[in-house]
Amino acid sequence: MKKIIKSNIPVIGLAAYSGTGKTSLLINLIPLLKEYGLEVGVIKHAHHTFEIDQAGKDSYKIRKAGASQMLIGSKERWALMVDQKETNQTMRLQEYITLLDHTKLDLILVEGFKPESIPKIELYRPSLGHPLICKSDDSVVAIATDAEITEELNLTVLDLNDHAAIMHFIIKNFFTKNNTIIKTHQNTL
Repeated sequence: MKKIIKSNIPVIGLAAYSGTGKTSLLINLIPLLKEYGLEVGVIKHAHHTFEIDQAGKDSYKIRKAGASQMLIGSKERWALMVDQKETNQTMRLQEYITLLDHTKLDLILVEGFKPESIPKIELYRPSLGHPLICKSDDSVVAIATDAEITEELNLTVLDLNDHAAIMHFIIKNFFTKNNTIIKTHQNTL
């Protein structure tokens, strides 16, 4: 049984196989959501190790010297780097969600984390030859595709290239009409 993810703001996943266009969709969708008045947080899953600070920089040196948490900040941005004790430890999505400042967000978009039980929009490109995720994952609430789907599915089907339609789907399905952000934009729906 899947563990239910808890959050006081909507959490929506983008689920797809690698190379389908999850990051490209995020890059196009976030400005539309921001223009609509929503503050958007993103959690992206990485399947590999990565460095966000550069060798030779003070933050890198301090972290490599043994600081288990290293926060670097300026007037424009801040970043917290936390080294996990075990290299094979996988942090669960729920833990990442709790690290975000929900008081400054209206929505959290998640790239990856396919096994997690959150509402997901599946990105599907039949030309890539992958099976539909929705057939084995009942968390999928819509499919965004670049081709016609001939199978009978009980899901909303969206045009993967119509970013505004995907944004409107998110607004209509994850925000109530009592939300003041939605009230100021009702005429656009």
